[in-house]
Amino acid sequence: MPVPASTRRGFLAAGAGLLASGLLNRTRAGERPPVVNPRATDGDDRHEPAWDERLTLTVGTGKSGSGKADLTGEDDRVLQAAVDYVARLGGGTVQISPGTFTLRNAVHLASKVRLLGSGPETILTRHDSETIPLAEDSDWYDQEITLKQPGQFRVGDGIVLQATNPSTGSVEVIKRTLVARSGNRFKLNDGIRKNLWLSASSTCSSLFPLLTSHRTADVVLENLVLDGNREGTANLNGNYGGAIFLEDCNRYTIRGVEARNYNGDGISFQICHDVVVENCHSHDNADLGVHPGSGSQRPRLLNNRLERNTIGIFWCWGVKFGLAEGNRITGNRNYGISIGHNDTDNIMRNNDVADSGKVGVLFRDDARGKDFWANRNLLENNRIHNSGGADGVAIDVQGRTRDIRLIGNDLRETRMPMQRVGIRIAETAGKVELDGNSIDGFATSIADQRPS
Repeated sequence: MPVPASTRRGFLAAGAGLLASGLLNRTRAGERPPVVNPRATDGDDRHEPAWDERLTLTVGTGKSGSGKADLTGEDDRVLQAAVDYVARLGGGTVQISPGTFTLRNAVHLASKVRLLGSGPETILTRHDSETIPLAEDSDWYDQEITLKQPGQFRVGDGIVLQATNPSTGSVEVIKRTLVARSGNRFKLNDGIRKNLWLSASSTCSSLFPLLTSHRTADVVLENLVLDGNREGTANLNGNYGGAIFLEDCNRYTIRGVEARNYNGDGISFQICHDVVVENCHSHDNADLGVHPGSGSQRPRLLNNRLERNTIGIFWCWGVKFGLAEGNRITGNRNYGISIGHNDTDNIMRNNDVADSGKVGVLFRDDARGKDFWANRNLLENNRIHNSGGADGVAIDVQGRTRDIRLIGNDLRETRMPMQRVGIRIAETAGKVELDGNSIDGFATSIADQRPS
């Protein structure tokens, strides 16, 4: 006999009520009920269904062999158009076909967008940079500059404006885009908010990150090559640029990306949280291989190759609760790993650190405040080989670093011992736990300079 619809509705409602009651009964005091069967609710970006499909937009160069694509072009404009279109629909994938894209400005990433290349055949690079002095003063409230000559600058170009601060002597760095032009006079996309005076030797340079973003989240960068044309460009400090440069972003995954030949950092992220850098190859950059920047929380650096940079991994200021594991860090000109100013509660485990120019792993002496050292970090089961020159050090613990654990590391010197040291601990350092480390081939295995 058929069950009346009203009875079925009552049965389902009762079942749902029993389920909800069971879930509620399992919560503790002060806990909210768990979210089950989420729906897309306007303004709620925390819980959403796992949709089976989102938009995928393909980008190609349009050249023979690159395949059919939704959008075609060879520079930043086509890539930016694809990112913006996908972002406008709430997120999705920009699939980049094989080919070389030569950028005149950074590609600005958007939340919930996946930028997916086709592997080593997808290359993002840039033209040579140019630096031209300013011909007129610009005050902090201006939104334009005048160059001595226009050079090769075009509307749409990414630029860096630099000037010497007359009060401090430091260099002011301002990143902007040229949006309009009359002869040598260019309008900027935003006000400069600094003084660019002729007396401050103010200049305009065609410098920019290749991929960048500010205040976005839930982005994936995958399977592409970023070539910074290091030989043809001026240097851009890693606090402002890099082949990848992120600022105030959350939940980025950078996977299978090759960042090479950038006159600056390969991968730099500042005040960014829950960033994953995995299976990437950052090499032959002028400065840092991977730069977890100031204040970044919970970074994970996994199974990367960081080769022939100035420093392989540079933990900046206040980087906490991070993990660097399974990385191969070789041939970096100064340090394999550098950690310092208030970088606490991090784990560096199972990495290969070899052929560093000065020191394998450096705990920096960042003596700027009461307790600014790299405290409460774990260095475990790493292989640190052939560090520095004749006076090289495998692990150098400087300043008042304390409460660190050096456990089960293999420190080896296969060249002549010379004046090389396995572990050096400064006289001002605090508690350092040493356990199970293998130290071989050094003139001095452990140089503990602390008072007895």
